[in-house]
Amino acid sequence: MLFTSLLTVVLASLARTTSAQDQFGNIVYDAIHNATTIYGTWSSGSQNVKTGPGFANPANMTFNYPKTTGISYSFSQDGFYEISRYRFNSNGSEPTCITGVIAWSHGKYSLNANGSISMSPFEDGFQQVQDPCAAVSNFIEPFTTPEYYKGWRIFQDATQGFKLHMFQFDGSPLAPMFQVSATPSMLPTQLLRNTDDPVIQRRSPSAAQGAFGSQWVAGVVTGVSLALMSCTLSVL
Repeated sequence: MLFTSLLTVVLASLARTTSAQDQFGNIVYDAIHNATTIYGTWSSGSQNVKTGPGFANPANMTFNYPKTTGISYSFSQDGFYEISRYRFNSNGSEPTCITGVIAWSHGKYSLNANGSISMSPFEDGFQQVQDPCAAVSNFIEPFTTPEYYKGWRIFQDATQGFKLHMFQFDGSPLAPMFQVSATPSMLPTQLLRNTDDPVIQRRSPSAAQGAFGSQWVAGVVTGVSLALMSCTLSVL
C-alpha cells in the first residue's frame, strides 16, 4: 500500500513531462493537456453535487439530496478517492419509468503508466435506486464496483478555471468537471460502516415518493410531455 501511494505521488509529480499511450494516442502531460494536477475536488454542472460531508452518511446509508443532478470526484495526494453521483436514467420505451440513482463510494486509486486511472473501492459504498415501474420501487444497496478510466485531461477554462475530462473504460466521456478546491473534500479515508453482512434496505412505495423529491417528479413530467409530443407529431 505504501508503494502504491508513493507511486501515485511520483506519477502525478511528473505529469507535466511524462508521455503515455492510451486509446486516444500519445498523451503529453504539459501545460495544455494537464494544466494542473488531478488532486482536489471536482464537480460537474451547477456543482450542487460534491464529495465530502453533506452528501452521504455511510454509517446509516442515507443521503442528503442535492438540488440538481451531477457528479463529483475527489483525489488526494496519498492515493485516496471519493465519488458522489446523482442522476436520472430515461426509458425510451416507457417514458414514465424514469429511474433515479444516487450513489457514494470511496477507496484507493492509482495513476497508471499508460495514462489510465484504476479505482479500488472500500466495501462501504452504497447507492439508492428509485424505479416507479419496478416491483420494489425504492431500495438501498451496497455499491462496491471497481472502476477503470482509460484517460483523463485537465484544461484551463477562461471563465471557470481548471476543467477535468475523464474517459470511461469504453472511451465514453464523463460530464466535464471543474475544480471546486485544490484540497480534496472527503470523508475519512477508511471503512466507515460494518460491512460483514450487507443487507439491501427496501422501502414501501409510499415512502419512495419523497425519496428523490421534486427532481424526480419533474423528470417524470418531462418524460410524459416528451411522449405526448412524440405521439402528436406522429399523428400529424
